[in-house]
Amino acid sequence: MKSIFFFFALIFVLFTAAFGQSGRRVQTAQQPPVQAPQVQITQSDADRSADDSLGYSESTPNSGRAVLTPRAKKKDTKKEEVKAPAHAETAPAVPSADDGEVIKVETNLVTIPVSVSDRNGFFISNLAMTNFKIFEDGIEQKIEYFGTTDKPFTVVLLIDVSPSTSYQIEEIQAAASAFVRQLLPHDQVMVIEFDSRVNVLTEPTGDREKIHRAISRTGFGDGTSLYDAVDYTLRRKLQKIEGRKAIVLFTDGVDTTSGRSNYTNTIRDAVESEAVIFPIYYNTFLDTVGIGRGGVMSAPPTLGLPGQVGVGGTAQISAAYTKGRAYLAELAGVTGGKLYRADSTPGGLTTAFESIAEELRRQYVLGYYPADTGTAGERKQIRVRVDKPKLVIRTKDSYTVGGVGN
Repeated sequence: MKSIFFFFALIFVLFTAAFGQSGRRVQTAQQPPVQAPQVQITQSDADRSADDSLGYSESTPNSGRAVLTPRAKKKDTKKEEVKAPAHAETAPAVPSADDGEVIKVETNLVTIPVSVSDRNGFFISNLAMTNFKIFEDGIEQKIEYFGTTDKPFTVVLLIDVSPSTSYQIEEIQAAASAFVRQLLPHDQVMVIEFDSRVNVLTEPTGDREKIHRAISRTGFGDGTSLYDAVDYTLRRKLQKIEGRKAIVLFTDGVDTTSGRSNYTNTIRDAVESEAVIFPIYYNTFLDTVGIGRGGVMSAPPTLGLPGQVGVGGTAQISAAYTKGRAYLAELAGVTGGKLYRADSTPGGLTTAFESIAEELRRQYVLGYYPADTGTAGERKQIRVRVDKPKLVIRTKDSYTVGGVGN
């Protein structure tokens, strides 16, 4: 009898111990796992399908950027407004959505315009702040400001009137006038032409007749100071203008006579500016080497590059055009704009201009206070993510702490 009692007692002790250990295992399993830090995922063409399967879309960084060095900061005792994203100073209240300002605040608030469209180019409206995420240098930032931009904007029509565009000037003039017709009455337009010099034909105005007269007055000169024209427009004209700004640049992209500016520092100007740039690219290569509209070798090269006509000269001109196309693509990329080819845009340039005007009216504006304000001259990388698949997101992909004009 005692043996039976001892046997059941032993079973009871073993059962109790097993039950207790099982309970400890359950408690361990219930402890929350350590969360991995958020990592920014970059969307590229190769990874697009994989990204879509995750249910979000992300802005694509500009590729092929030239190596940029920070602009030396100038001392200036004159008090002036601080502009984001290039600056970081005091931090007053976040601006309201009715301000109509895109990248202008007296704070270290970084604000950026964002365009969201589907793969067919149709813009996506009715997105809310909760649909967006912003990453700076791979770290997610808290969105403090959100708005849409249906306020007036200022557009510069920057027109190349160098010899290489002479065969297409009528088409360029017609295209510029077509763009003006897409704007709303309260939008302002400035017309600037450039060859070896830069000439302002009209300051910002809403007078459509005055704008069309300015476009028709565009004429030809020698050389192509494209870099000087971009620098002048960004730093001398648009920097003084309040509100939203854009440049529609009509050119073949080839520079031959700039003396003050170059490829690298104008890209830097564009990164630091508040303007969105939409280049309209005209391929004048065949006209330049004399095998264009006038017939085979009917005209001498008009590009103004050193070298002789022939295999060597043509190769040099071809390299200049390749560099020019890359430059225009980069201008668009670093400002959140888009490059259009005049000879191959579906629906023609009128459709392209409708798209540009609509985009400027349908942009979202996102703002955040950087978790790390950085030091003057430091470049910060930006990514924007939307929690919907198969979308195209265009925005500035970086900014410089202590930017242009300091």
